Amino acid sequence: MPKDHSRPRRVAEQIQRELAELLQLELKDPRVGMVTLTDVEVTPDYAHAKVYFTLLNQGHSLEETLIGLNRAAGFLRSQLAHRMRLRIVPQLHFVFDSSVERGVQLSHLIEEAVSQEGDKQDQEED
Repeated sequence: MPKDHSRPRRVAEQIQRELAELLQLELKDPRVGMVTLTDVEVTPDYAHAKVYFTLLNQGHSLEETLIGLNRAAGFLRSQLAHRMRLRIVPQLHFVFDSSVERGVQLSHLIEEAVSQEGDKQDQEED
């Protein structure tokens, strides 16, 4: 019988939605600023969840934000238990997602290369 991998994905998506709402409305830790949750990965036994996040406001340092999120993990987990019907609510592990920053850097590099190529073509035409 094939394993159904859609349930862990659905659970991860629901956890991401609930955590995003909790971070926005319930969490009062000043160390946690504008945080965007980019993904959640749940282990097959639902014991652990990796929560990937990125920072929108660079006013808070990554270290401060990570400390604040880890301190709030127990509170967030208990709130998830109230909001979701799960037999096991996973322990939350927060991981910084640097892919957004890398994407912005690559976009800037591409724009720079295109503008330099355009400058070279303009000089050759003169």
